[in-house]
Amino acid sequence: MTAIAIPKYSYSAILKDAANITWRVQDLIGGDKRLDFSKPFLPETIAHTQAISCLNPDEQLILNHIRGNSYLHLFGLVEEFILPLVVNHVQFIGCETIEATQAYLCFAQEESKHIHLFRQFATAFAAGFGFRCEVIGPPRAIADFVLQHSPLGVALVTLHIEWMTQRHFLDSVRSNYHELLDPQFCSLLKHHWQEEAQHARLDTLMVQYLGQKLNDAAIETAIDDYIAIIQYLNEGLKAQVQLDIASLEMPIARTLTAPCREEIRQIQEFSYQKAFLISGITHPNFVQSVHELSATGYARIAAIVNTFSSSDG
Repeated sequence: MTAIAIPKYSYSAILKDAANITWRVQDLIGGDKRLDFSKPFLPETIAHTQAISCLNPDEQLILNHIRGNSYLHLFGLVEEFILPLVVNHVQFIGCETIEATQAYLCFAQEESKHIHLFRQFATAFAAGFGFRCEVIGPPRAIADFVLQHSPLGVALVTLHIEWMTQRHFLDSVRSNYHELLDPQFCSLLKHHWQEEAQHARLDTLMVQYLGQKLNDAAIETAIDDYIAIIQYLNEGLKAQVQLDIASLEMPIARTLTAPCREEIRQIQEFSYQKAFLISGITHPNFVQSVHELSATGYARIAAIVNTFSSSDG
């Protein structure tokens, strides 16, 4: 068994915080709660559309909207494998610690709510944008691939995603007043972040719990699984870039030249990797959790960052 640090989070505190968050999907999207397509959805630190020289400002804004759509689609997609992970974990721990069971059941309920929220956003986006934007999937196929790996490997990917979500909102959205982002889109990000704050702590506890049950060889296998899933998701992100480029041509009413497409591809591939992969791998809390499992394992994880695009646009 691997020695794991004493948990720094408690299930009782997480349950208390979760009880204070009571938003409903219908409170955030639909009806008169419309998206404002005259404003960017995502901050430039996440979207990286203004760095694309072959697009004019209006076209850059349209690509920002396309990125906002794919951004929330990707969250909804990953939550479709996070939900069964959490449900299976509840079955695994049983009633060993009743507060833990309650907390993970709440986690599962909130994840299903997020999936509903992002599906409602997709409907609202399609109505307001006016053009079809293709996205990777289907979610079930991606979930099936991820869930064939070890529970700890999937839990590490989930932990990565939860801390990534925290970093995005806290670093790029919460105090961002200079970009004049769409308030409706920011509201979705804020309310999603509020519940993910509890999920990040619960995932930390899940990783610690699972790590305590495994020997060193099994932990290294879980690290292998994490890396395999991240590499798989990276290929999905690259595919999403190509779909975004195809989705851009119709609303801007022009065919992009090959050099322009290549410029967009390079900048946007790294943008996706930075947002969805690098920001999670390098988050201090994720680093700490993996180091507690295996210092050599984190060194292997950190090395894959060097395989991503070298230009930040």
